[in-house]
Amino acid sequence: MAPPPPVITALPSKPGKSRGWMIVAIILIVVLCFSLFINLTQFVSHTIHFANNFGATPQSEAGPQLQEAVLKDNHSDNKIAVISVDGIITGHDDDQSGNNMVETFKAELEAAKKDSSVRAVILKVDSPGGEVMAADDMYRAIRKFEEGSHGKPVICSMGSLAASGGYYISAPCRWIVANELTLTGSIGVIMETVNYRGLMDKIGVEPYVFKSGKYKDMLSGMRETNEIPAGEHDMVQDLVLQTYDKFKGVVASGRNAAHDKNKDEGQPLADDWANYADGRVLSGDQALKLGLVDELGDFQDAVERTKKIAGLDDANLIEYRETYDISQFLRLFGQSSQASRVGLGVKLDLGVEAPKLQAGQLYFLYMPMAE
Repeated sequence: MAPPPPVITALPSKPGKSRGWMIVAIILIVVLCFSLFINLTQFVSHTIHFANNFGATPQSEAGPQLQEAVLKDNHSDNKIAVISVDGIITGHDDDQSGNNMVETFKAELEAAKKDSSVRAVILKVDSPGGEVMAADDMYRAIRKFEEGSHGKPVICSMGSLAASGGYYISAPCRWIVANELTLTGSIGVIMETVNYRGLMDKIGVEPYVFKSGKYKDMLSGMRETNEIPAGEHDMVQDLVLQTYDKFKGVVASGRNAAHDKNKDEGQPLADDWANYADGRVLSGDQALKLGLVDELGDFQDAVERTKKIAGLDDANLIEYRETYDISQFLRLFGQSSQASRVGLGVKLDLGVEAPKLQAGQLYFLYMPMAE
């Protein structure tokens, strides 16, 4: 008899290889490489810093770290530093760099002062103004710079808007160039608050305030109108007018000092200029007639005027840009993560950033949207 046919058993199929461990491995490798990169960067940075400061007294580096960038290379040994002031002038720290506008502005002026090849500074202003203290700090920095022994002039080039605090920081400049369509002026001070007691009464909210004096809750929006002391309005108005007088004094002293240096080439203040210092905005052409600016033109005209005042045949145009180290880079990740946790990760962009005014704070600010 024939032997029975052999029983052929099918070999078990090999299980499919899972790729999950490959993804995990790739992620771990990327994290490891990133960590090594950070450690290497910090090591090199500390090594270079130690080599440059070997034997010197240890000092902590604070404030903006700036790097020179060439805007236009004219193959000259001389430089003109261009310092820009854009947007609302504020003394609040920037979330990205940790420095504020005033600190960065002062650091740029200091860099221009220390560089012997920088022969002049052009201040590009495109700002509606901002906080009184921040604008005054920048004004004082410009005045101190111009009074230095280095003899480097500051020439202002106004953009589309240089109003209120934007003009406040322009006033001490040696020469002011504005376009005929520039909006400038708006010489004045504003302080505002909101009374929301009526809304609180409608929704049934009653405030309880404990204070040491009748003016301690000055400008509070929780009071009934009959609870506001009679002299409070006059006190606040006197404070505003005192700051306003300071503004007019800055304009008068800055423009008169510039005219003394410029002689007949500059534009003197008109006798009735103070009549137009009532908060109104002026065109560049109107400002020229009042002596608030010296010349009508654009940025290139400001460059030519700067070379003439500084006695230069030609010069390279430079600017200072803020640099960021690895710690600031990591802080951005931390801020982004924190914003997402508290639900602030989405920002609605309407094309116009409205100024965030604080109640009870003085501003040199032109606010067309507030009217």
